[in-house]
Amino acid sequence: MNKAQLVEAIADKLGGRAAAEEAVDAVLDTIIRSVVAGDRVSVTGFGSFEKVDRAARYARNPQTGERVRVKKTSVPRFRPGQGFKDLTGGTKKLTKGETAIKKASPGTVSGGTTVAGKKAAAKKTTAKKATAKKTAKKATTRAAAPAAARKTTAKKATTRATAAAKTTAAKKTTAKKVTAKKTTAKKTTAKATPAKTTAKKAAKPPTRGASGRKGTAAKRATGARSANRA
Repeated sequence: MNKAQLVEAIADKLGGRAAAEEAVDAVLDTIIRSVVAGDRVSVTGFGSFEKVDRAARYARNPQTGERVRVKKTSVPRFRPGQGFKDLTGGTKKLTKGETAIKKASPGTVSGGTTVAGKKAAAKKTTAKKATAKKTAKKATTRAAAPAAARKTTAKKATTRATAAAKTTAAKKTTAKKVTAKKTTAKKTTAKATPAKTTAKKAAKPPTRGASGRKGTAAKRATGARSANRA
């Protein structure tokens, strides 16, 4: 049975084809909109419609046998009610003129969706929000951890670089001081050396002039003595 045949089947009960078609469209539109919004539409004795989330998975292409990755998606699902199951399985039988689905009692239906369905949908929505918050917190914590580690590493690197720079500067300063001391000592030694040399020269007795003069005087005295003797 297709939609047109369904409309024809209920046209007599609703007073015409136009009314039957409008009723069928209204029922189907309400079910689809409610399920897409995440609500569960439950009809006692018939079944329930709801949206089910499917995680990402791998499947096989039936034609090629190739393994294909299927993305995460949501699909509608229909679960037949116990009355529907009993009638289909033959446990219960329908008599002529009997309605397969009993009329809903007042207060159980609100806006095309059962109260129980709305409560279940509200619980699911709350659970999803809580899960989303937990996931967001975990993601934030995971994202913050590497950033904090990077900051700590950067601080350590900066501290090490600063310490190395200070040590290098201290070594250079110490080397400059040592060099300055050596230069001062050399200058002091250079100044003291001429003074010592001058003192040594002053302390040395005359060598050539004095001895030459003494020898000449002695020779002259010896010659004079020889002449007197002659």
